[in-house]
Amino acid sequence: MTLPSQPESYLYPPENFLARLRFLGPGLILSASIVGSGELIATTLLGAKGGFIALWVILVSCLIKVAIQVEFGKNAILSERSLMGDLNSWSHAPSGHWSIWAIGILTLFKILQLGGMIGGAALALSLIFPVLPIGLSLAILGLILPFFFVKNYYPLIEKTASFMVFGFTIFTIISFIAVFFTPYAITWEEVSSGLKFQLPQELLFVAIGAFGITGVASDEIIAYAYWCKEKGYARYAGPNDGSAEWIIRAQGWISIMKLDALVAMMIYTLVTAAFYLLGASILYGKESLPEGTDLIVSLSGIYTESLGDGAKFIYLIGGFFALYSSVFATLAYWTRLFPDILIHLRWIKEGNSNLFVRVLAFGFPLAWMVVFWMVQQPGALVLIGGLIGSVLLLITVYIGINFRRKNTALGFGNSLLSQLFFWLSVASILGVSIYGIIQAII
Repeated sequence: MTLPSQPESYLYPPENFLARLRFLGPGLILSASIVGSGELIATTLLGAKGGFIALWVILVSCLIKVAIQVEFGKNAILSERSLMGDLNSWSHAPSGHWSIWAIGILTLFKILQLGGMIGGAALALSLIFPVLPIGLSLAILGLILPFFFVKNYYPLIEKTASFMVFGFTIFTIISFIAVFFTPYAITWEEVSSGLKFQLPQELLFVAIGAFGITGVASDEIIAYAYWCKEKGYARYAGPNDGSAEWIIRAQGWISIMKLDALVAMMIYTLVTAAFYLLGASILYGKESLPEGTDLIVSLSGIYTESLGDGAKFIYLIGGFFALYSSVFATLAYWTRLFPDILIHLRWIKEGNSNLFVRVLAFGFPLAWMVVFWMVQQPGALVLIGGLIGSVLLLITVYIGINFRRKNTALGFGNSLLSQLFFWLSVASILGVSIYGIIQAII
């Protein structure tokens, strides 16, 4: 799968900052995916179990993985191939490169995590509208999703994701501010205690799961390559013809891509920290922590006790947007990833991919609904997904290193600062991911 690019589509990036903002978008779709189950469930559980002391884990998780994401975005701009096309070019085996198989298989296991996401969104919707039983809410949310992807139209996906990002950001910030008017008000001493880089032994498993699923997780890093392509960054830069004009265009669109990644990071770091602090301030120290669907019920109940029904609904609406936006963005990504995988494994022809997209758009939500209905424990499902994500992160690091080597050889990414940040990101992800896998096995 190659990127069609005609000279008339080449475009020099704007130099004005406000004009540059018009070309942001891939990061907003990522934010819709990132701020979801990890923040509302895994992050809140970590705060509930560890109090404020593990705040630094969440902040590091949000900040440290961006360098790998940027390499995927940079490669998408500089390469004429799709992501799986790039990976397949590393192998001459007819069965495809091993990384394609690994990404496909591990991503399928994350159906468990998506079951927790859509189930949590259904629960939030039923709490907002008590006349809706959770089964009906689940069916409504699952059946609506596929119709966004019948045409698989990027601008619609970007606009819908942006609306959801705006929704969960506003309502989550309001919920966080509301805590200061309750007995659970947060003090600076409590916040500063979470910035000392300490972590009790009993919190390691939960912290690893949270690291794997908060910030830019493996899914979002991979997805970013697709969104940068569809936004048009690579098309605007044009194929590498070795000319000075191409270098200027490519550098300019890489700069805009980095701005896009930075803005997204600011959004999801703010919201993630807010969810963590909500869990630490409200649930920490309680004799029994809520499990499964009771987590969302417990938090909304505390808001009702402290500030009335209005505050509860603000929290629930923010939670709904966070969870459902993750489901939405993930389905958008999977309807691109799996056709790309199967095309390069030679299981389907490129011309048949649109039909396959429609099948996936209906099939995946059905699988997610079945998983949740069988288990009905979103907290456990999400943490399992986080551990799978830790394994997948190792693969994204491997791919990122190869992309970095190739991009550097082309003259992009030679600055000392970018190298330091990239290798710090690699070392942190490798260390935490390997530790999490070992702990899960033993």
